[in-house]
Amino acid sequence: MRLPVPFFMKKALVLFSGGQDSTVCLAWALSRYDSVETIGFDYGQRHIIELECRRNILEGIARIDARWQTRLGEDRVIDLAWMGQISDCALTREAEIAMRSDGLPNTFVPGRNLIFLLTAAAVAYRRGIDTLVTGVCETDYSGYPDCRDDTLKALQVATNLGMNTRLKFETPLMWKSKAQTFEMGVELGGKPLLDLIVEYTHTCYMGDRAHRHAWGYGCGTCPACELRAAGFKAFEASRQD
Repeated sequence: MRLPVPFFMKKALVLFSGGQDSTVCLAWALSRYDSVETIGFDYGQRHIIELECRRNILEGIARIDARWQTRLGEDRVIDLAWMGQISDCALTREAEIAMRSDGLPNTFVPGRNLIFLLTAAAVAYRRGIDTLVTGVCETDYSGYPDCRDDTLKALQVATNLGMNTRLKFETPLMWKSKAQTFEMGVELGGKPLLDLIVEYTHTCYMGDRAHRHAWGYGCGTCPACELRAAGFKAFEASRQD
């Protein structure tokens, strides 16, 4: 007999930045796991405002579904400020966003997602958690090699070998566009989750919370804002068809 979906008796740790993608991933995990913890990272990012947005999102998402409220567990923010000291990029210092000579955007923080996942794996090991959930995505690939599916699969193998564990890395958004991510949010939490995403999540590289758009807050011109705006426009168009 096939069990109804979802049916899990496991714990998950969500890499939760305070952005749109990680918020949808958090809702995804809360819909599937009995216990969900969250972890964020302070790595000297110029859009440090995203960390301030996390608390409002966590409080708001718990009110959307009574089951989510009981499943949502401990949150922690890890100090990785040393990354900003060794990374010379537009996300950790005041610099104009541009493409580098090697074809990568200068918003690429070398090793960032690898370090995040390894750090989360160490926390999961201590907390008895067997699944990590992260919002990395290839469909809206911005030139970040640490967002690729192959990278995550290789890192999962290396992590489990190095820690003698059977951790699973879940990437619910890997093949979804930003429009599909908005749609996924509606499927998971309806209009309340969509409103939460628009009002409280933060994705803008500039850390701009002064300008409010239909899709949320941001400068409107950085690559992150342009990607999100285009995704929201496509999402709204698909709902009118």
